[in-house]
Amino acid sequence: MSPSNPPSYPQDSIGVLVGLVRSEIVRKMEAELQASGVDLRFTQFLILKRLAHMGPMSASELARAVELDGGAMTRQLDQLERKGLLRRQPHEQDRRALRIELTPAGDAIWRQITPCNDRVLDAAQKALNPTEREQLRDYLVRVLEALRDMN
Repeated sequence: MSPSNPPSYPQDSIGVLVGLVRSEIVRKMEAELQASGVDLRFTQFLILKRLAHMGPMSASELARAVELDGGAMTRQLDQLERKGLLRRQPHEQDRRALRIELTPAGDAIWRQITPCNDRVLDAAQKALNPTEREQLRDYLVRVLEALRDMN
């Protein structure tokens, strides 16, 4: 497909286009992870990314951050814990609660896979100049905020 002959997408289907873009990002990211020798799914990548950027947090906070329900989050945490990439630690102030944190191995994997993320996002935006990239980001933030403000 060349820029002079783009695929045809219905003009009124922004939801379909956003869904297609997300699906392609997930597919490309999982291929990058596999090519780098890391056995992670996209959701697991997101969990590591959130912990690396935001630090330790509760399972419910993490579930909200990556938009998973409680059951799905528990399954993902179990898998990542078995791989030695994160651990559940007692909360400092609330002994009933647990905090999820990266292990040194999880931090090392995160550092290894960060370039995978960069390559996918750079490829996704290669047809855009810097001004268009910033405009796209601004538009998407505004759409997200409008949807969140609906209630």
